[in-house]
Amino acid sequence: MKSLPLPPYALLLILMFNLSGCSPSNNEIPEEEDPIEAIAEEETPEEVTPEEETPEEEPSETENIVWKNWYLSVPLNNGSGKATSIFYEDIVNDNLSAAASEYFYQNEDGSYTMWTKFTGYTTSGQAGLDDGKYCRTELREFWQGNQTTDDNWYMDEGTHILETTLRVDFVEGNGRTIVAQIHGKETEGLEGSPATVKIRWNSGTIQLDHYVKPDTGEPWTSAFDTKVDVAQVDNEIFTFKLKVEGGKCYYALICEAKDINIDYTLMYDYVGNGYAHQNYFKTGNYFGWNDDYEKTAQVVLYKVVTDHF
Repeated sequence: MKSLPLPPYALLLILMFNLSGCSPSNNEIPEEEDPIEAIAEEETPEEVTPEEETPEEEPSETENIVWKNWYLSVPLNNGSGKATSIFYEDIVNDNLSAAASEYFYQNEDGSYTMWTKFTGYTTSGQAGLDDGKYCRTELREFWQGNQTTDDNWYMDEGTHILETTLRVDFVEGNGRTIVAQIHGKETEGLEGSPATVKIRWNSGTIQLDHYVKPDTGEPWTSAFDTKVDVAQVDNEIFTFKLKVEGGKCYYALICEAKDINIDYTLMYDYVGNGYAHQNYFKTGNYFGWNDDYEKTAQVVLYKVVTDHF
């Protein structure tokens, strides 16, 4: 039987299969990966399931303390028989002397240890034992950041807030140290510079010690004061708050370890009772001991913030 000639399209199909090296039984061409899709997968970050509650990061040291608003006093002779003042540039640049660094230094967690003892050198001059003066490692506020003790505020103007977070490690001797203050400054037409409000750690108890209206013609002094026990915090971390608003002073206290959460409570109406001094905040370790040169006290400062508006 004579073979019929193949049509032209059949010859073309045979030629194509031979050139590709594929047989008609193995003609499935694998899919190529889409290059755009592959790149997109590589660049897409791994999906992260958010935690139910993500704790905030611990504030940095600059968030804990705005150093330009403070200066530090340590009870070392500054060369003229008074305590040494250390300004914020030396603190942030870690430029304290070896002697001063025994009294004030930063810890690994960013907190600051404020250690002190009676040395005889106070902010008001050299003092002897039992003469009514006490030593301190303490911060004094410059509320507007001006590096001068004229940088103060009045209670009858605006609102003024201090929040200081501390732990008292130990207080030898009588067990008393002042950890925060509203201090009055010598003001034209008024007598004295009253330590108007003192927050004292007294053997583990937080105690308010604040001046009240003096007798007619008398200055604001500790001869007219009131002491109030607020709560027992022992050696736990606590935050004490002071607020002056509308001329009235309020306090608050938080200590999570002791389940203490006291909201702002009225302490005293200062302006309403004629108080007119300039003021500034203080916080630290103002050791209430001057019986010898041996007893010491130690306070750790975690955070201090102020607000004025």
